[in-house]
Amino acid sequence: MWYAGIDWADQHHDVVVIDEAGRQVATRRVAHTQEGLTALTQLLVGIAKTPDQMACILETNQGLLITALLEAGFPVYPVNPKTVDRRRNAAGAKTDQIDAYLLAKTGRSDLADLRRLQPDSPVVQELKLLTRDQDALIASQTRLVNQLTACLKAYYPVALELFAKLHQRSTLVFLQTHPTPERARAASVELLEATLRQGGHSHSKQAAPKIWQQLQQPHLQADAVTTRAKARLMLALVSQLLPLVEQIAQYDKEITRLFLTHADSDLFGGLPRAGKRLAPRLLAEWGDERTRYTSSSSVQALAGTAPVAFASGNYAKAHKRYACLKPLRNALHQFAWQSTLRDGWALRYYQRKRAEGKSHSMAVRALANGWVRIIYAIWSQHARYDTAIFEAAQLAHHQRAA
Repeated sequence: MWYAGIDWADQHHDVVVIDEAGRQVATRRVAHTQEGLTALTQLLVGIAKTPDQMACILETNQGLLITALLEAGFPVYPVNPKTVDRRRNAAGAKTDQIDAYLLAKTGRSDLADLRRLQPDSPVVQELKLLTRDQDALIASQTRLVNQLTACLKAYYPVALELFAKLHQRSTLVFLQTHPTPERARAASVELLEATLRQGGHSHSKQAAPKIWQQLQQPHLQADAVTTRAKARLMLALVSQLLPLVEQIAQYDKEITRLFLTHADSDLFGGLPRAGKRLAPRLLAEWGDERTRYTSSSSVQALAGTAPVAFASGNYAKAHKRYACLKPLRNALHQFAWQSTLRDGWALRYYQRKRAEGKSHSMAVRALANGWVRIIYAIWSQHARYDTAIFEAAQLAHHQRAA
């Protein structure tokens, strides 16, 4: 068996190969190009003869480098960067070649404890990319909405009273058509209704008279200079938000379509209040490779829901796990909180943790930790979640424990 430590970068990759005895067999730097990755795979095949005899250890689990190694048939073992940091000598010397060597040493000494990368199905891989990209777009939308809110407070505060959500298309079209309080106040009920209808408002006929009446009431108003300057900024923000809102909606359609094509969609869609937003994210981050996890505790550690114990002498305390898959943690936390609005046992569990003095986030994290065990069980058995079955099993467990 040979061990290849590969330190990856944007422009090049350093590789160090060692054998079972720890001797360096090869050292090379290759460019992050098609020719460079081909040279890397040829180097590894030339040493190991067969790909399954060359364990590749890296500090990432995605990207074109990983794709090239997997397509060539090499076993890939992703590790946390902190793992390599702990192997540095006292001087703390760090170069790309040293990091590659430390990765190779990690593979040689700890291969039995490392988890081989098992790619998900193409559907889940695409779903993961789409949901993460959409989350990035939603973050951009939130930033722009916050800027728009601050802008309207400065010169057009009545607009914040007229609409519940600034990122709705009807709201943005209204602001674009009536960029100042004066323009909005001068508009007739018919014009307001036409503007709302153009923006896709579902009840434009009923909303227009109410908006007109509210606009006629006295309200705070900025001076002319501030109004002209801020109206320009508002239009610039709205021009960015309108296509972004549309693109996020298109992502929703594609994510839903792709999610429904997967065999596990019924399983994750059956979770209480997972809905069209959380169910695809849970599937995408959890995955569909059944051999990846040895038990629910593996998922709990990966998701960061399981606490980390720390004890020294008379001091002992459990703290939050920071090294985790954050998109999975976020999806589980959101789902756990939503489940309290549907499942009675989830709400009671959350309330009990709060009564114990836990903060909201700690109580939700503890509930998410319990949900991981449930999801792992139904995921392993290909069974849909049933609240009645779970509560009956929970009651039987309590009776045996008593």
